[in-house]
Amino acid sequence: MNEAIAKLLSPRSVAVIGASADPKKTTGRPVAYLQKHGFAGRIMPVNPKVERIGELPCYPDIASLPEVPDVAVVLLGAERAHLAVKELSQRGCAAAIVLASGYTETGEEGARRQQQLVEAAGPMRILGPNTIGLVNLTDNIVLSPSGALEMDEFQAGGIGVVSQSGGILGSLLSRTAARGIGLSKLISTSNEVDLELADFIDHLAEDPATKVIALYVETVRDPGRFRAACLKAARLGKPVVAFKIGRSEAGAKAAVSHTGAMAGADSMYDALFRQVGVIRAQSFSDLLDIPAALCTGRKLRGRRVAILTSTGGAGTLVSDDLGVAGFDTPAPDVATADALRALQTGSEAVLDRNPIDVTLAGLRPDLLRGAIDALLASPSYDALVIIVGSSSLAMPELLAGAIQECLPNSDKPVMAYVSPHAPEVGALLTRRGVPAFTAAESCTAALAGMLRVQRFVAPEGDDASSPPADIGELSSGSLDEAQAKRLFSRFGVPCAAERVVAAPAEAEAAARELGGRVVLKILSSQITHKSDVGGVAVGLTGDTIGERIGRMAAEVKARTGVHPQRFLVQEMVSGGTELILGMHRDALGTAILLGMGGMTAELFKDTAMRLLPQDAAGLKPLGRAEALSMAHDLKTWPLLDGFRGRPKADVEALVDAIVAFSRMAAQLGERLVEAEINPVFVLPQGQGVRAADGVAVLA
Repeated sequence: MNEAIAKLLSPRSVAVIGASADPKKTTGRPVAYLQKHGFAGRIMPVNPKVERIGELPCYPDIASLPEVPDVAVVLLGAERAHLAVKELSQRGCAAAIVLASGYTETGEEGARRQQQLVEAAGPMRILGPNTIGLVNLTDNIVLSPSGALEMDEFQAGGIGVVSQSGGILGSLLSRTAARGIGLSKLISTSNEVDLELADFIDHLAEDPATKVIALYVETVRDPGRFRAACLKAARLGKPVVAFKIGRSEAGAKAAVSHTGAMAGADSMYDALFRQVGVIRAQSFSDLLDIPAALCTGRKLRGRRVAILTSTGGAGTLVSDDLGVAGFDTPAPDVATADALRALQTGSEAVLDRNPIDVTLAGLRPDLLRGAIDALLASPSYDALVIIVGSSSLAMPELLAGAIQECLPNSDKPVMAYVSPHAPEVGALLTRRGVPAFTAAESCTAALAGMLRVQRFVAPEGDDASSPPADIGELSSGSLDEAQAKRLFSRFGVPCAAERVVAAPAEAEAAARELGGRVVLKILSSQITHKSDVGGVAVGLTGDTIGERIGRMAAEVKARTGVHPQRFLVQEMVSGGTELILGMHRDALGTAILLGMGGMTAELFKDTAMRLLPQDAAGLKPLGRAEALSMAHDLKTWPLLDGFRGRPKADVEALVDAIVAFSRMAAQLGERLVEAEINPVFVLPQGQGVRAADGVAVLA
């Protein structure tokens, strides 16, 4: 563990620079909250205008402090904060929390102040600026002025929270307290002039009190360190759940304006999170719901869910939402159904179907315990959702106790859906080890997150020891289609047979040489979307292509003002599935994209994306397993897998092409600005693939 971060989270002494004696002021709250929540270390307020704050002596300046603090909370404005930071650093303070705003989020002048802060800090670590601080509930240490700390008690537990928004920290603190969800640490990183997301993920991965790490993310500033920290957490069995803001254009702009940092494309975040095992929370409520379930440490090994209910409507809600998400709610097997029926004393309950409706009989603790034990022991189910209806509200302790007694008998997930508005019942169940939710969708999200954790395997790059491709002398700039496909071929991507021509006679000879029907295209490095300007003709022969060249040249000139000088005669590929294969690079890394291709690519947006693995040596190609998983992720995968009697596609050849294309992206690195094959035809099994068009731009 990093010593400075350890001191920041668990200091023995705290200096509060600019402290006020008025606990109602923001500058008065840190001292007041440290005392209120039982900080056992030394508190040293600094303010030249105040002699005492309560029973604490107040020091006129940093130089007067009787000892070097482990941590300092700096409450001064942005114009003066750096002066205090410099003094603290010179005295050997381990870390400072700078609350002031007015830095990079405000523009050029703010950026100058932020750089000034960095220089002043020297070797001392900085949390912030523009932060609300941190809360360590494990050790009752609160280093924050957040109004959420007005509450008297908080539930300590196993969820560590790192947020790039200070306000969100307070929101999560109050929400978890109300729901009975226990937190270990909450840290607001905000502008991240020094300490950032990756630092705290890395630290919390080794924190014995933290079982799950929850992130509120606006941007990832250092993708390499983020990737390494998340993979470390996965290796150590600490799941990471992230809510990433900025999915819409408006959200992305808001995130940038808040932290002063550029945001990457949202689809790239999906790829990054997938690569490192981070579960993406699709809603803000998921950011609590999923960790609450994961924190139980229970294992979900499949998609079969039993629903135990005393109210039929609520059971149907849960069953329906689970079904939409791909979970199964099968009826009990014969042995389980017999065990359930044996619990009955009357005929009112319906215990041999799913949802298992115990009606009002479910209020009997003995029947409830018996049903839970039978369902957890059943080989038919991987998890259990218990519906808490209105009739249960009169005896929540009996209900919670009955469920809790059954938990040691199995490690399968058990969660509750509280159908009526009864937050106190949900909090009681959660505190007893049964995460309770107020929406059916939350049960689904929690189970999906648990399944992701169990099935995550860190992707590996291509292990084949292929020598680097001989790329010869590559020109810079935009390549024409023929040049692009020659580049792809060097890395092993099969391309359609073709000839470059300039005159009708050459085109006629090329068409006869290729045989059958051919495609005629203009050959230009400037015109990418050739079909949009009349630059593509299909189904031509040696007898028709010569005349077609003249008409195509005239049409293209009329639409673009450019008279094409060269053309491409290409074999006409048919009988396959058209896909798009491309690469994309931004601040998060280099990704390979696979999707439905042809003219409908942009319309349907059926795509899968994977980031290239990266280590100290650089980028690595995708492994075959990752390439195959991309194909499986497509909504149009059935078209490749023999949908409705279609011949199965040559998926093995497609996987080869994806790996080869990724090898090109890895070897060329930043020299490859853009590359795309659209379409790549995936032919029937045994016939391979063909790249029928291509774009490449080299730096």
